Amino acid sequence: MSATSSSGPGAIRVRPGTVELNADRSDAERREFVIVNTGDRPVQIGSHVHLPDANGALDFDRAAAAGFRLDVPAGTSQRFEPGASRSVAAVALRGRRRVPGIQRDKTGTTFPGQEH
Repeated sequence: MSATSSSGPGAIRVRPGTVELNADRSDAERREFVIVNTGDRPVQIGSHVHLPDANGALDFDRAAAAGFRLDVPAGTSQRFEPGASRSVAAVALRGRRRVPGIQRDKTGTTFPGQEH
């Protein structure tokens, strides 16, 4: 059985070409951040984590990241090794823009212009 089969159970069939993530986002809905892991353990940020709620060992402009998440495919993440620094792309959250929070001391976040 070939590992590169394009038929049968588990086969992945894709169209030729590329897909641009979040292609409908305006420049105002995109930001770049430099994130540094100041901790002593690797840290990952998942695809739909509200950036300001990410692990406290990560150093970046959390205020500017309010309402944004990483611009990566759904279900993926970015890993930051101890002492590592990386520039990442981020996109604005959509929908109701409600972020319940992943930290115990936070109840939720609202953003300017959000309907209450």
